[in-house]
Amino acid sequence: MARMFDERFLSQLERELERWERETVPKWLSRLPERKKEFVTTSGITIKRLYTPLDIAGKDYMQDLGFPGEYPFTRGIHATMYRARIWTMRQFSGYGTAEDTNKRFKYLIKEGETGLSIAFDYPTIMGYDSDHPLARGEVGVCGVAIDTLKDFEILFDGIPMDKVTTSMTINGPTIPILSMYIATAEKQGVPQECLGGTVQNDMLKEFIGQKLIIWPPEPSVKLVVDVIEYCAKHMPRWNPISISGYHIREAGSTAVQELAFTLADGIAYVEKCLERGMNVDDFAPRLSFFFAAHNNFFEEVAKFRAARRMWARIMKERFGAKKPRSMWMRMHVQTSGATLTAQQPVNNVIRVTIQCLAAVLGGAQSIHTNSFDETLCLPTEEAVRVALRTQQIIAYESGVADVVDPLGGSYFVEWLTDEVEERAWRYIDRIDSMGGMVRAIEKGYPQREVASAAYRYQRGVDTGEIPIVGVNCYEVPPEEDWVPIDPAWVVKRAKEYEERQLERLRRVKAERNQAKVEERLDALRRAAEKGENVFPYVLEAVKAYATLGEICGVLREVYGEWKELIVF
Repeated sequence: MARMFDERFLSQLERELERWERETVPKWLSRLPERKKEFVTTSGITIKRLYTPLDIAGKDYMQDLGFPGEYPFTRGIHATMYRARIWTMRQFSGYGTAEDTNKRFKYLIKEGETGLSIAFDYPTIMGYDSDHPLARGEVGVCGVAIDTLKDFEILFDGIPMDKVTTSMTINGPTIPILSMYIATAEKQGVPQECLGGTVQNDMLKEFIGQKLIIWPPEPSVKLVVDVIEYCAKHMPRWNPISISGYHIREAGSTAVQELAFTLADGIAYVEKCLERGMNVDDFAPRLSFFFAAHNNFFEEVAKFRAARRMWARIMKERFGAKKPRSMWMRMHVQTSGATLTAQQPVNNVIRVTIQCLAAVLGGAQSIHTNSFDETLCLPTEEAVRVALRTQQIIAYESGVADVVDPLGGSYFVEWLTDEVEERAWRYIDRIDSMGGMVRAIEKGYPQREVASAAYRYQRGVDTGEIPIVGVNCYEVPPEEDWVPIDPAWVVKRAKEYEERQLERLRRVKAERNQAKVEERLDALRRAAEKGENVFPYVLEAVKAYATLGEICGVLREVYGEWKELIVF
């Protein structure tokens, strides 16, 4: 092992550190005591007063850090990082009908957004049409309503699909939604092999975090693999999955749990792809990841750096990947909605800035910054512009994008990166011992871990041990809490959205070839029952204007529905 520091130097430093702690520190503490007895990160990692080369004395630079663009990619997957190209700036967007969201897309593109990101409403996410009884009152409220290919044609009207990359946050109904994207592009004259973007398509994290689940774990993972297999064959520029820790973190996990459970999900997907007979280097280069950025700045940076190193080693050592790109962890990072406050909402601009900076210094390829009004309503145009400007100011005014991995070599950051990684490996080993992530989910293990972490955090907020500015300290009376927006602006239009959407859905059903729809839904049913890859069948059904609800209804009949496991 080629150690980073000379043994003689370390021995001398150790003696000097002992002298400093014995002679200098007590004098300062007698005059100015520290604020609390123990300092910890949000993951419960105890933080020392000072870090020196002694804390990273055992590191081998080339083995543990290396250079950007080279294994193990701790310092970044690209050699020059943002000196060559700034990260993709996406703003998660969607509300009302396709017409409304199309206008928001064009507004954001005009303001400098460099990649689209679609938010869907709850009925769409759950695989229901807008006319389903469970959709009442939810159509277009928390995202755009999508029922048929017609909605996608309107959603991308005037937006050249060969010139933009699009991220779509959809999981259970991934195949019909991606099929609509493909069919819309074809109508624009853009073949599917030219499309670039990402579909979330991560069902395992739904069982742990977000809980927007349609099918049980096994068929859910089968559908995930269907997408990965299809894209590997037909869509070389498309990321068929965004393995997502974000929702696990938003559900209350620690940073360590977010990292560990996300990588364990990734391991499960790779294993299932290999069981399908796929070659790891044929699909692994297009796997992507999605993490949250929270307020504990250095822990977040350490998490992103540890994630890259861990995934590189998993792919190389566990799965035998040969291509360097198969070992890359390409990540999208979104600032944390769970950390934002309804009290004094303008303060959220500062929180988002800190979180975005952590994502940049952690080496993200794509970033979304939350709007300051997110805890009150769907983002307004004014708030979403401030969120986008936050990224642009960091990119072009701060100078932090001019150096690759500028925090690399920090004694504290390198120690914390190692500590986060070590703790994450313990979780992964535990999950492996259970038989993998699917079995662990069925036993409720990650769900219990996240629930316990969420409880501990909330208890800390309630007792004041964890300070939240404007919530449990530095509060102001409600009458002085300035909110510069109308929080009900979307809800006030909900009835209008629903009426417009239902009218379009009725018109599409009346005008389509019903016999062709039924024929293609029957073909889908037979394929699902045989265990075939259902993607080609869904694509044909979509082109006949079968609805999202009809397609998901067929798969519900074949695969059954998930009943949530209650854990305490």
